[in-house]
Amino acid sequence: MRLLPIGMAALAALGALALAACDSGEVPSPADRQNAEAQGAPAWEVDPGLVTVRGDGLTAGAQSFFFAAGENEVKTALTASLGQPLISGELAECGAGPMNFTNYPGGLAVNFQDGNLVGWTLHGPSESSREAQSANIEVSSDAAIGTPRAEVEAVPRFSVIEDSTLGEEFFISGQVAGFIEDDAVSMLYSGVQCFFR
Repeated sequence: MRLLPIGMAALAALGALALAACDSGEVPSPADRQNAEAQGAPAWEVDPGLVTVRGDGLTAGAQSFFFAAGENEVKTALTASLGQPLISGELAECGAGPMNFTNYPGGLAVNFQDGNLVGWTLHGPSESSREAQSANIEVSSDAAIGTPRAEVEAVPRFSVIEDSTLGEEFFISGQVAGFIEDDAVSMLYSGVQCFFR
């Protein structure tokens, strides 16, 4: 058995701790994957078409992006997962400053400022966009589009945004917010938005 010098052992331990600290909890570590394969479990695979929106950014396939990620990288990953954007444009008169947006199939819109990802919105597929209904988008929170009002209101971190001029607006987890229409969640969002209140 070969022993590492104390300095090398400490460096290896620090590296392991750094890797553990970066773990998002969503992707198995290499050791977990190796153990699963050794026990005959199927190897962990990333669905390249899956997009998950989170309170601090989003994941497209195997790539994870926090707010402030580069616009080109985010768009490239989302296009690979969801297909070509439905529309892109500029919102010049936002309270937070000029903003670019890109809408993808499945009801996902992403917002950019100064070339960086700053927010996203997710709404249900519209009747005029049939391809939107087949998109593979998940929400990393206790609510999803279509979640009944009673279920959302029962979440421990749920709170109503008082005096919203936009409708029945709520926070869930402090980073993800949304709207309720017809007693169900109709839209979710996180980050910087171009809402006129």
